[in-house]
Amino acid sequence: MTPPRIIGVDFTSAPRRAKAITAASGTLDGDLLGIDTLARIESFAAFDAFLAQPGPWIGAFDFPFGMPRELVQDLGWPDPWSALVEHCAHYTRDEFRRVLDAYRATRAPGNKFTHRATDGPAGSSSPMKLVNPPVALMFLEGAPRLLRANLTVPRMHAGDPQRIALEAYPGLLARRITRASYKSDSRSQQTDARRKARAQIVAGLECGIDGLRLELRPPLSRDTLIDDGSADNLDAVLCAFQAGWAALRSESGYGLPVHVDPVEGWIVGAEKGAGVQSELRA
Repeated sequence: MTPPRIIGVDFTSAPRRAKAITAASGTLDGDLLGIDTLARIESFAAFDAFLAQPGPWIGAFDFPFGMPRELVQDLGWPDPWSALVEHCAHYTRDEFRRVLDAYRATRAPGNKFTHRATDGPAGSSSPMKLVNPPVALMFLEGAPRLLRANLTVPRMHAGDPQRIALEAYPGLLARRITRASYKSDSRSQQTDARRKARAQIVAGLECGIDGLRLELRPPLSRDTLIDDGSADNLDAVLCAFQAGWAALRSESGYGLPVHVDPVEGWIVGAEKGAGVQSELRA
């Protein structure tokens, strides 16, 4: 039986040459995850083709797969996940913004955003968030593509069993190594301190976390991740590491809790981050 490729995707809601979707991929050999490929995906058409590549593969993607149950119920949006995603896919980006803005306007100050059960332990932003970063738009652009590609999303949707999609959050894993800021899209903010933090994260992954170790294989090297001030390369590898962790637990539901709300979804490894302070997803 062919072992699955392990894939990690650092997503953006507006892929382009200056800010591409970044995908890391490699293979598992026991407790060693060997990453041998980094790809830049500069359009949604190319991303759709990427999702269509034949399996077996297990991928972890850095965008919210679902929306908070409270929001879905309050707005009368459909359930289950496939119906919810199809419903939201009919909104334009501006329409989706207006719906979420109008909903927030009905809520009390200090409680404008609803959250998923996974957001607390993961320390991730509400999928309603529209700026800094716009994770709501990441959901709007990402989740329908998973559904149209007929991927299996464990605990949420049964599609092609040879192509598995899991929700990742690289910040969750990075914080287990260092709380220091490690990235910025602004060149003026790409400091030596952030470079040192990236080096610390890479070293931590190579040493191993939760029974899995990272190996970067030619033509990739540690500098490929450390020298990238935006950390898109590192975030893609962090997502791949989360996919590898899940792959080691494929026989027990990819390490996901048994009772995952199929409208909200769950971030891989979120239970490991219980008690962390909330931090912007990026």
